[in-house]
Amino acid sequence: MGFFKAGDAISGQEGRAYATIDGQVEEMFYVKTLEATAEKQKTEMRTLGKRGTQNKATGWNGTGSMTIYYATSRFRELMYQYMKTGRDVYFDIMIVNEDPSSSIGNQSVVIKNVNLDSVVMAKLDTESEILEEDIDFTFDDVDILNTFSEPTLG
Repeated sequence: MGFFKAGDAISGQEGRAYATIDGQVEEMFYVKTLEATAEKQKTEMRTLGKRGTQNKATGWNGTGSMTIYYATSRFRELMYQYMKTGRDVYFDIMIVNEDPSSSIGNQSVVIKNVNLDSVVMAKLDTESEILEEDIDFTFDDVDILNTFSEPTLG
């Protein structure tokens, strides 16, 4: 029986993220963590001949969150624009996982039509050595540009 080689585990620091906002691509060097989750929406149903409840997938919902270093005003500006004009901005984020020490290659995923839920507009914290902020968002589409290859078992 084979085993997964530790060297093929992907380091969380080995990656990049890019936001495409109003046609401009910017590297999101300030990201500490980012996670986007697709969750199925299901409807429960009961049928004759089966005592248990069954579930039928009826759609999905995309939500995400990121923690960033308090080093960019870009998301505050987007929220400010919405607050003052009502113009909401949807944008894409491409996440690339690429650990050069792993033999499984890289994976690139684009989270599409990202829309911000909440943004810290101003922050001070006398107990913090480094300021961070949490941003929640939704999205409604995904493209997987390339996937990891299968690892070679040890």
